[in-house]
Amino acid sequence: MSVAITDAITTLAEAERRFNLTRIEDKAFFWEWQSDLPEPLATEQTDLDELRRRYLYQRSERQLLEGTVTLLLASPLLAIAGFYDPPFRVQAEESVRLTLNDGEEVLQGRIDVLVLLNQFWVVVLESKKTALSVWTALPQTLAYLMANPQPQQPSFGMVTNGDDILFVKLVQAESRLYALSRVFAPFTSSQELYSTLQILKHIGRAIREKVG
Repeated sequence: MSVAITDAITTLAEAERRFNLTRIEDKAFFWEWQSDLPEPLATEQTDLDELRRRYLYQRSERQLLEGTVTLLLASPLLAIAGFYDPPFRVQAEESVRLTLNDGEEVLQGRIDVLVLLNQFWVVVLESKKTALSVWTALPQTLAYLMANPQPQQPSFGMVTNGDDILFVKLVQAESRLYALSRVFAPFTSSQELYSTLQILKHIGRAIREKVG
């Protein structure tokens, strides 16, 4: 039986149970968002300020739909972080399948944006409309990360509704563990957007060093 991930995995408790996931809060586990972060360049800060100005202008009079959030904020942020340039590759609306219960159940979904390096997953991006909390996207994001075809490698996700941004790390090597960053709020200040860029650049650098 084939079921959409968005229908099958609707709560965090369900994602943890179905995938045997455990949340961990050890700083050493998800160090990529907390330490050794590269400082954004002056040109990058200028680009982020312009990006935020456009977003706030469009956001000021209405809620934004998922596609608009991706267009205005998430996709340009990935571009500034360097994920649209060599050696990275980008795929939009990437289909994923997860097989559970010894093949009796198949979960299917589409990742909004997937960044790869030599076929290794770098970042999974999931966008939601501004009317929804970023937490509503966390269960399905965990499911997408579980679909990583190289489960021996850590997986990273970025979840955003435009107003807020959350980072996720999932590891399947020995036991299935995941951790979360704090929520960043570019709607509140430009510094929050600078911080998200630092994390994205750090994740990209860590993956480059790991897989070459």
